[in-house]
Amino acid sequence: MRTGWRARSLAAVMVSLGVALLASACSSARAGSPSDPGLIVAVGAENEYANVIAQVGGKYVQASAIMSNPNTDPHTFEASASVAREVSAAQLVVQNGVGYDTFMNTIENAAPNSARKVIVVQDLLGLPADTPNPHLWYKPSTMPSVASEIASDLAAIAPAHASYFRANAAAFTASLAAWNHAIAAFKAQYPNTPVATTEPVADYMLQAVGADNLTPFAFQADIMNGTDPSAQDVAIERSLFTQHRVKVLLYNQQVTDSLTESFITLAQANGIPVVGVYETMPVPGFDYQSWMLTEVQDLSKAVASKISTEHL
Repeated sequence: MRTGWRARSLAAVMVSLGVALLASACSSARAGSPSDPGLIVAVGAENEYANVIAQVGGKYVQASAIMSNPNTDPHTFEASASVAREVSAAQLVVQNGVGYDTFMNTIENAAPNSARKVIVVQDLLGLPADTPNPHLWYKPSTMPSVASEIASDLAAIAPAHASYFRANAAAFTASLAAWNHAIAAFKAQYPNTPVATTEPVADYMLQAVGADNLTPFAFQADIMNGTDPSAQDVAIERSLFTQHRVKVLLYNQQVTDSLTESFITLAQANGIPVVGVYETMPVPGFDYQSWMLTEVQDLSKAVASKISTEHL
């Protein structure tokens, strides 16, 4: 969460929302409504959540994502007037929480709707606001809970299709078996594998596979928040590569700077493969399940065969 991003984003939202509401007052058509008025309008703050909404909602839901560009930094996202219209028109919203997408709260508060269903994943998982790692979608237990809650909320909106939504949620959870199997296989074959990271993007997945992340969390948090890490932590990070203490470097493919680029170069110079991980789901070509599975497979290739995968 880069320094100052929240203030800039929230200010932009307030201006954008005012423009959006003025525009909607001058139009008889509801902004963001689907061509088929029978569809439930749903929004995921991040495209991985929108993808799960679409899988659970199926033919009865129009799902869209606010953040979906893998070439941008989600932490510095600034909402526009069109985003404000899209969120204010939604009947169901799924957002991450943990300070990751607070612009959603600003829009929702400025355009209140008692009928709107809002799923905050942080709250769904019972996590405190100061949870240090906001990248909740990398935790294997997260999306099954999200899918189930989506099904419940969609059923409340359209009771006639409740069994359809619940069946889709169950099918989605079952389809995660390949990812869970890959996690279990890595953990069994490469227990306690030492790794380095630039940010805690995939830390929940690394914990699931039993990897040993040797990068100090203070270093990861500083890079995530756009602040300069301490000289001591920088030295520790460098030693992981120069002393060949890790098997792979995982870095945030969407956000690099001169410091993180220097670590990528240092890892490669010491024969350590690098793997790019993403904050928003790479599109096209992936759904949530295939994206998560590919991340584990790329980690496995790096450890087993020293193959780098910087881009999906």
